[in-house]
Amino acid sequence: MTAGQVLLVAVLALPAFGAVLAAALPGDRAGRLAGTAAAALTLVAAALLATGDRTWTAYTAGTPGVLPWHRLDVPWVPALDLRFHLGVDGISYPLVVLTALLTLLCCGYSLWRVPDGGRGSVLVALLLVIEVGILGTFLALDLVLFFLFFEVVLLPMYAVIAGWGGAGGSGEDPGAARRAAARKFALYTLAGSVLLLVGVYVVVSAAGTADIVALTGGSELSRGTQLAAFTLLGLAFAVKSPLWPLHSWLPDAHTRAPTVGSVILAGVLLKMGTYGLVRVAVGVAPEGARWAAPVLGVLAVAAILVGSLVCLAQDELKRLIAYSSVGHMGFVLLGIATLTATGIQAALIGNVAHGVITGLLFFLAGAVKDRAHTGELADLSGLRETAPRLAGLLAFAAVASLGLPGLAGFWGEAFAVVAAVEVGGTLWVTLGVLAAVGGALTAAYLLRLLRRVTHGRPGPAVAGLSPGLAGAELVAWAPLVLLALAIGLVPTLVLGVAEAPVAALLEVVHP
Repeated sequence: MTAGQVLLVAVLALPAFGAVLAAALPGDRAGRLAGTAAAALTLVAAALLATGDRTWTAYTAGTPGVLPWHRLDVPWVPALDLRFHLGVDGISYPLVVLTALLTLLCCGYSLWRVPDGGRGSVLVALLLVIEVGILGTFLALDLVLFFLFFEVVLLPMYAVIAGWGGAGGSGEDPGAARRAAARKFALYTLAGSVLLLVGVYVVVSAAGTADIVALTGGSELSRGTQLAAFTLLGLAFAVKSPLWPLHSWLPDAHTRAPTVGSVILAGVLLKMGTYGLVRVAVGVAPEGARWAAPVLGVLAVAAILVGSLVCLAQDELKRLIAYSSVGHMGFVLLGIATLTATGIQAALIGNVAHGVITGLLFFLAGAVKDRAHTGELADLSGLRETAPRLAGLLAFAAVASLGLPGLAGFWGEAFAVVAAVEVGGTLWVTLGVLAAVGGALTAAYLLRLLRRVTHGRPGPAVAGLSPGLAGAELVAWAPLVLLALAIGLVPTLVLGVAEAPVAALLEVVHP
């Protein structure tokens, strides 16, 4: 095996081994330490995937420019012609590193604070199993393998929400609220999984192969098969993204999940849907993508506007941040819908920026609720007077989320709008204008959040808060603050590695 193949295996094997070790060790803290160490090694292996030869040449006849940086392709179930086929390129690499980073930060955070509900070592083990599923989804180059990894996250995320979650507001029964949110998450995800399974079956049965690389371009599929496949796959990924109106599981899951669960859910689990839309749905069924692009664009802009308007009416901190994800992911989906280099690049950097910024926002929201024992905005006024450091970080994350130039959130949203206008025509220009209005509404609800939480007379819930921050909090939050700055100032950190694979994908989308 080459060094790259060893790294591909290590990226999946390390968190899997860490999950077993964390759950099996008798001591709770020992299990959390072992799991955190495994997560740290996974991040190192993920970062090293960028090393080695990254030459872009074809290895499948008729499929231009789709060779991953590293590839592992070995028989898995020979009787069914299924292969354990993994690979990484500039589209998947930033998401692989982001997943490994956020999982490490969540595991490390769990060394300091474990939410009520059970052993911290079991929580860390579940986070590592979720990491295996997410990383496998980003690395899989076989449709059946992709589907299996896609499904791995369902039960452990259900357990995280149901076992360690809490109530979303005052007067709720925490146990009933978190179990209801977990069931809703599971039911929606299962519905999407059924559609994904049928879509995979349609593609594999028609093409006679599950190899995503060989399928890229749709040359093995008729137009009718591509339309059916894109519809099924697109709906499945829309549930996970989530795209309006299939988003209603998201606010409850975010609000009831523990802090680390919300960070993983918003930071990388949602990206499985948008990544699948680019890699699988658009790549495998480009004719279907071109046919459905206007509808996808309309739904994306609806998500931007609906998400923003709902946020303007929210009075609970975590619920507001949860609904903000609907709008932000709308910008990502708008970029994808344009089927242009500018739009897909905007979607890719928007994916990463959302993971960094919203992960930070949920960390901060969890810290506020842990201290004040409430997430109601009316009870949190005057936070900057009693906890100025926490209020300052919240303000930084909010202005990054609203798309302030120089911070990570700017590039994805701005260039999704630019891409829509560049496509031209009445529909796409209108969508671009409406998305820009949605961007203004995003700024409005985030500034409203800051005015209600950080300004004004300190309420009883925040009057006695300590002004300091714990060392564990600074360790968990500092990388996200630095990344929000780095990606905002140097967007080529993401766009540079994605340029070649995006160009290769568009060659088959627009032959």
